[in-house]
Amino acid sequence: MKTHLELVVSRGGRNLVFLVLFLATLAAAQQRPVALKGGKLLTITHGTINNGVLVMENGKITAVGNSNSTKVPAGAQVIDVTGMTVYPGLIDSETHLGLTEINAEPMTNDLVEMSDEIMPHMHVYDAFHAESELIPVTRMNGVTNAIVAPESRDTLPGQDSFVQLAGRSADEMLVVRDIAMPLNFTGDERRNQGTFEKRKFPSTRMGMAAQLRQAFLDAQDYAEKWADFERKNSAADKDEKAKKPERPKRDLKLEALLPYLQGKKPVVLAAEEASDLETAVHLAREFSLRFVLNHISYSQPILEEVASLKVPVIVGPIYQNPKPYERYDAVYSLPGELAKRGVKIAFASFEAHNSRNLPYQAGFASAFGLPYDEALKAITLNPAEIWGLADKLGSLDVGKVANVVVANGDPLEVRTDVKQVFIIGESIPMVSRQTRLRDQYGGK
Repeated sequence: MKTHLELVVSRGGRNLVFLVLFLATLAAAQQRPVALKGGKLLTITHGTINNGVLVMENGKITAVGNSNSTKVPAGAQVIDVTGMTVYPGLIDSETHLGLTEINAEPMTNDLVEMSDEIMPHMHVYDAFHAESELIPVTRMNGVTNAIVAPESRDTLPGQDSFVQLAGRSADEMLVVRDIAMPLNFTGDERRNQGTFEKRKFPSTRMGMAAQLRQAFLDAQDYAEKWADFERKNSAADKDEKAKKPERPKRDLKLEALLPYLQGKKPVVLAAEEASDLETAVHLAREFSLRFVLNHISYSQPILEEVASLKVPVIVGPIYQNPKPYERYDAVYSLPGELAKRGVKIAFASFEAHNSRNLPYQAGFASAFGLPYDEALKAITLNPAEIWGLADKLGSLDVGKVANVVVANGDPLEVRTDVKQVFIIGESIPMVSRQTRLRDQYGGK
């Protein structure tokens, strides 16, 4: 029988079980093999295959190769994609999909809990709205998977989920329920409402750091109390005369921090300016957190230090204006500068309404120094690796989930139209609220 703490830290194992069940359930939906024949395959891992064939069966990729040498199974549905480009489904490394619908209507927004800055026991999956009209809009531009995160107005706003943008319910779409925890240190988290005497939350960087430090120390103390209880309880079970220890009171907030303090799951450390980034990294190192960096939009002066950390970086949004003291291209060239230093990067939209523009961020960065192949990897294989799903997603390889996009051109070009999206081998209807409105009113 598992102890209380073992149950707490093993909940990540439940995510793996959930993923296996999820894939097994949806794989059954693909009725027969599908072969995409004649297109240009951007495999990501083993180059470009012109006049290629890609076969999908039982929700997975079962063959990838040249048309002349790759066998198509008997009875397969063969789709001629000559002149088209075929590539893996794109992965957005931070969105608010399913947490918001109409910005101006509060009842449709479930983005952040403002009653406290420290809310690690909040779970995106409790609020994720699978029927959001924004999801079809997003996947129609080739985005098939995304990290869904709360807004960044709390330092610890809850835990992120990794979703697939198709499914009959939220349960089918939530691939990994608690995949990471954001730790936001951008300055947006400072609370300035009320008089100085009545402020409940930190309004300075040192206040935010102190509050986070205390939360981590409390969680460590909580873990020690439970470990002590379990030792004494185990000893009492062996000695009938021994008095049973008093069970500590459960604290969901502190429990939620334990997998991260024990390095079981990654923290997504968000900072923009160099000074904020340095403080946040010192804090993460103090508690031996395993982390991924996020944003760092205005941290050009310390890129060598960033590279020395040897951690991945989620970049974006790339359309931010530079600071008055920076070059005009400081934000635009940041992905290229990071890649030049060997840093693994991934792009994120940090959006719900415009997550569909994810590939254009990569395209924009490629115009400012990011090599094309690295730009494409930053929205496919790199995020799959960062989130621990590279064995299932991110490239056109045999055995991987059949999340595949067919388009009439380069995926990073704004002029390119996505013609078809497959998720777990199933052809997804290329219909959204926007296309329905177009069809209803376009000819009038």
